[in-house]
Amino acid sequence: MPQGLSRKIRIAFILQAVMISLAIVLSVYLISAVVKQSLVNTALQEEADHYWSLYEASEAQPPPNTYSLRGYLVLRGRSNLLLPENLRTLAPGFHELKADDMLVLVDERAPGRLYLVFLRSQAERLAFWFGTVPVVTALVAIYVVSWLTYRASKRLVSPVSWLARQVAHWDPRRPDTNALAPDRLPLEVQGETRQLAAALHRLGERVSAHIARERNFTRDASHELRTPLTVIRMASDMALNEDSTPRVSRALHRIQRAGRDMEAVIDAFLILAREAEVEPQSEEFDLADLVEYETENARPLLLGKPVELEVDIQAHPRLLAPPRVMHVLVGNLLRNACSYTDHGRIEVIVETDCVRVRDTGIGMSEESQQRAFEPFFRADESRPHGTGLGLSIVSRLCERFGWKVSLESELGKGTTATIHFA
Repeated sequence: MPQGLSRKIRIAFILQAVMISLAIVLSVYLISAVVKQSLVNTALQEEADHYWSLYEASEAQPPPNTYSLRGYLVLRGRSNLLLPENLRTLAPGFHELKADDMLVLVDERAPGRLYLVFLRSQAERLAFWFGTVPVVTALVAIYVVSWLTYRASKRLVSPVSWLARQVAHWDPRRPDTNALAPDRLPLEVQGETRQLAAALHRLGERVSAHIARERNFTRDASHELRTPLTVIRMASDMALNEDSTPRVSRALHRIQRAGRDMEAVIDAFLILAREAEVEPQSEEFDLADLVEYETENARPLLLGKPVELEVDIQAHPRLLAPPRVMHVLVGNLLRNACSYTDHGRIEVIVETDCVRVRDTGIGMSEESQQRAFEPFFRADESRPHGTGLGLSIVSRLCERFGWKVSLESELGKGTTATIHFA
């Protein structure tokens, strides 16, 4: 998982180590400067005070002369020619002679001047041992502690990461919950993570059972509905072969069209009930012919309404898909347009890459458009026709075949529904 807990913790520790390193490097620099200046200056001043106290006790006390410190005493009124040449012009106070690699304290008292010379190399060594070494040691300790903390944190979150990977690999249509069964969980999955795994296992099983029940119901109901439809179609065919009045003939034709529409809906339900890997039977057909057929079937829905229904064929695209699916899609959009349009016109436009159904009906608000594809949602509950399933079925079928359905609507001015299939 590219954004898993383990990676986030690793990044957090790396950033922490980098920031601490920068802070310590800066501290080393500052501490080195402090050691070389303040610490050495303080040491030289204390050394001078100590010498003058010894000198008061005995004027024969020689100046300091050690491995890292050289001392010179020039009594008042005496010549300073005995001093090294680079010290003769120095005034009382601290001096840094970079050219000679020296730190010098000139301390003037009543007896005379004391020159204390501290070699810069010794100051560097002092800064290293009392500044750099402790800081580097602290830095190494921080790195070790950070690494150990990271390892401990990784062990703590590894069960959660494992659980997230297992759930991420689930197929929404058929979640595999076997790995989360209590008897198959790894030993490191304990505590709250184990409880979460058990809850996800139960949830996955319920989802699988629900999907199976829905698929089986859709398949069985669609299969059982074919029997009465077959009887209706055969009875209407036999009735049409007999002499009947024009009014009865029109009614029988409407029954036959309704039967064919119902068969198309049943086929669509069966397609939705099948697994995604099982491709439905497809054939090549002319979309314009199909749209004209569905338009004629929709005209009886506008009887008594001052609404014009027109077809604008701008192209003749040929699609390779189950024709009855497209019958369901176009038919649902047309029925919606007829149900929600009381005056004006409905226009069906066939283009190269889409088919549009445009009406001058009641339209939809922005909130209704966001919920239009929800099952059983109806923009106007006062309308007597419709169950709120039409657009939901259209949306699911389009998703099943890789098409796209979109709505453009303005309240009181109409709606345009478009199916993009290219």
